[in-house]
Amino acid sequence: MLWTPGYRFKNRPYVIEKKLGSGGFGITYKVRHLENNKHFVIKTILDHFKRDPEYSEYLRLFHKEGKKLKQLCEKPHPHIVQVIDFFTEAENPYLIMEYIPGENLYDFVKRQGALTEIQAVKVICQIGDALNFMHQAKLVHRDATPLNIMMRTPEEAVLIDFGIAKGISPVTSTQTDMAGNRRFAPYEQVGKGSRQKTVDVYSLAASLYYAVTGERATASLGRKLFNEELVPPSQLNPSISDRTNQAILKGMALEPEERSQSIEEWLNLLSVSVSRETVTVDARGEIVKRESNQKANFFKDYLGNGVSLEMISIPGGKFLMGTEGKEIERLIQKFNWQGFNREKPEHEVTVQPFFIGKYPVTQAQWRAIASCKDLKVERELNPNPAYFNNSQNSNSHPVEQVSWYDAVEFCQRLSRQTQREYRLPSEAEWEYACCALTTTPFYFGETITDKLANYDASYTYALEPKGEFRGETTPVGIFPANAFGLYDMHGNVWEWCADDGHKNYEGAPNDGTAWLEENNDNDNPYHILRGGSWTYNPSFCRCASRVSYSGRGESLNVIGFRVVCVGARKK
Repeated sequence: MLWTPGYRFKNRPYVIEKKLGSGGFGITYKVRHLENNKHFVIKTILDHFKRDPEYSEYLRLFHKEGKKLKQLCEKPHPHIVQVIDFFTEAENPYLIMEYIPGENLYDFVKRQGALTEIQAVKVICQIGDALNFMHQAKLVHRDATPLNIMMRTPEEAVLIDFGIAKGISPVTSTQTDMAGNRRFAPYEQVGKGSRQKTVDVYSLAASLYYAVTGERATASLGRKLFNEELVPPSQLNPSISDRTNQAILKGMALEPEERSQSIEEWLNLLSVSVSRETVTVDARGEIVKRESNQKANFFKDYLGNGVSLEMISIPGGKFLMGTEGKEIERLIQKFNWQGFNREKPEHEVTVQPFFIGKYPVTQAQWRAIASCKDLKVERELNPNPAYFNNSQNSNSHPVEQVSWYDAVEFCQRLSRQTQREYRLPSEAEWEYACCALTTTPFYFGETITDKLANYDASYTYALEPKGEFRGETTPVGIFPANAFGLYDMHGNVWEWCADDGHKNYEGAPNDGTAWLEENNDNDNPYHILRGGSWTYNPSFCRCASRVSYSGRGESLNVIGFRVVCVGARKK
């Protein structure tokens, strides 16, 4: 259907403003809502498809998947364009979608050149999250190319358009080239097109190829028919890591069975984190060193509704756990609290490798698991327990007001959903991960400031100036990470550990496991908390600080948790 500006729909309050583009399958227009003046995009099929003998079947599929897309967007994903409406007028089907200003990834790279590896991987992982979300809903995009990746900002990408037509309508190589997809599509897309997830894997890998090199890859059809060579991206951009190079080649394997079989599997090949800045401060809280070349291996588990859980690999090793006697005496004198004695004696502990949450569990992550009743193991979970849940970005705040029992149930449900072994960290694992091979009171150095963590900065630890007391939790990840790539280990919320409460370390295990010899509700109802919180002074936020004043069943707005994962996914 071809419209001119000013055309008004009969059944919906939209007016055409201008044509945005067309491809081999459909045509899109920018429209304005007559009641609120907001802009949207409308998509419908090209007129010549009405003469196709299979048009009725194509129309049926368009209706089916259009409705499914609208249902998908009832739980919005931050990196998928929102489908606002789906309707039929004059026997033509229409999708109304969110209008995203800006340029697509193809034009963005064409204008400014290849992206840095860090930026490219970040953008592609966002789109990968979106595709995985679609796949969980049994939808395959089939057109996940740079032309359909809109850059909302240089750091935020959104997946637009949906290759509904490819399921029915024959696709010639000319049409594919018209749509700009020939270099980004696997050869099995020619014809009626495959509906397998591996199609999206190929297109996403080819999009990353383009993003890091500024060049389109050799067309897969040429590779298939004429044995043309796929030039490795590292030959065009020698600065990219071998991991990214190999991930691209795996995703762009010519035959579908040789590629990663899911988006999640392929994204895990990109398990090198973006570089991050770590800082070290002196006793005055002044930065004395900055480093930005730290990297960490990680994997992601996808929890549904566009929510993922990022886990950071922690290498095994030995460290001195606790606090030496003279420092404990100084702390007791300065802060007038005998509880520092819980941190002695200082002792050597050996820790095995493990994965730990990059952040404390967020409210969005909690809700994704707690709201799934079929995952229940032993107890009900409140999907919205947090006290600080009224801000616009509360989804990214740590969950709080969860008991130790709640946290254990969450881990059990998470294990059931992901088929991995999740649990709470032992306090040895927690302290080792927090220190990140440092030996100072904080992983930042000799003290902390309100620019480095969320705590009651009206108190000081060393010679730093007093700072802000925020009086609430803050979104995870807004302060610098430690050398392992972990955020919010100091302050924000206390974090439950697996260990029972003990008055000191006498008799503690030295192998990094949880200390559970007194694990029964009657004799020892307390469990260890680590990290301090938004309402506590800096002494409680030290790497070695440990308290056990809260019972297993208590749920306070200062207590959250993060998870540990050990072992591979169960088959």
